[in-house]
Amino acid sequence: MSARYRAALEYLFPRTTQIKFGLETTRGLLEAVGHPDRQFPSIQIGGTNGKGSVATLVAAALRAHGLRVGLYTSPHLVSFRERIRVDGQPISREAVAAWTDHLHPAIDRLGATFFEATTAMAFADFAARGVDIAVVEVGLGGRLDSTNVLTPLVSGVTHVGLDHQKYLGETIEEIAREKAGIAKAGIPFVVGEPDPRLASLLVAAAAPGSKTVVVPPDASWAGELALQGPHQRRNATVAEALLLALPAPLVPAAGTIREAFAHTRLAGRFDRRGRWLHDVAHNPDGMRTLTAALGAMAPPGPVHALVSILGDKDWPAMLVELDRAIDVGILTVAPSAAGRGWDTRWLEAWLADPDRPPARASWHLVPEFGAALRRAEAGAGTVLVTGSFHTVGDVLQARGSEVYLGP
Repeated sequence: MSARYRAALEYLFPRTTQIKFGLETTRGLLEAVGHPDRQFPSIQIGGTNGKGSVATLVAAALRAHGLRVGLYTSPHLVSFRERIRVDGQPISREAVAAWTDHLHPAIDRLGATFFEATTAMAFADFAARGVDIAVVEVGLGGRLDSTNVLTPLVSGVTHVGLDHQKYLGETIEEIAREKAGIAKAGIPFVVGEPDPRLASLLVAAAAPGSKTVVVPPDASWAGELALQGPHQRRNATVAEALLLALPAPLVPAAGTIREAFAHTRLAGRFDRRGRWLHDVAHNPDGMRTLTAALGAMAPPGPVHALVSILGDKDWPAMLVELDRAIDVGILTVAPSAAGRGWDTRWLEAWLADPDRPPARASWHLVPEFGAALRRAEAGAGTVLVTGSFHTVGDVLQARGSEVYLGP
């Protein structure tokens, strides 16, 4: 790691503790680098869960169609550079350092957050590398998320669930309104939510005049798919709907879409590697999707789960859900989340609470990550790693596993 790249990360990462809604700061940063967001068309994808998978599938199909494709996703698993890719190639260390230096005065002057600065960097890098189109994953919410400075060719929401209530609202209706805020008048807006009531909420909350496309609730991708789990078949149908809503010259042929989807992989999304299974489920809704996928797969047992969850999540509900599908649970603290992880004293109290729901699995608290990793692996038929991006990323890094940077 070069000194300039390290210095850039040391400048940016402390800003992850800040969350700020509104578009003016991002617009100010983009002005400082010549409004690169105006130099390429884009697709914008939001949702509580599934948006990273959908974005990756969309980017893969567009690339197979012969386009040079930028892909902006978050968070990363191992390297910051994963967030900003062009045709599968991550942003270079030199570019991260150069864009950080260039944006530094504006970041300081505007008090920009990590995500605001990273969004401006991504768009600047996409313009500099000459993308034909950018596929952009929303960070948090939609209406006031930094990425909503874009006027995309098409936008869409994969799914709505309860997460980030502190910022988006306590009810599913409030969250739906925030996520539907990426819909814009005159522009196709794809609603991928399978629950008809929630889909109706998104349609009602969309901007007047947006061209709403609702994916049928029972639609499921019937072709070959490299991404595993029943939920990914739904994600593939949403990705196809986004592609078909593009202007005609940009729409890949049906065979091109099928071929791209059949070969697209994504680290950390029901990602099986031998007896190791990695999934970034980080909220109750994601954990329900994970346990359903486990039920459909029936992996070799016993299933041991290595789990670390951020402290601001509804982790009791997540653990109660996970308990249904595993034999042994090892609770730990992922090193990269040490400042944001759950409180081990709370876990001790939770495990000792006589009033908590009866457990199917055997649960153990092993705070030291290396020891927890060894404990989870011992005697397991399948080792499930889950609870957050941090957990999966730290295990991939500890085991020297590859992070797929395709499509």
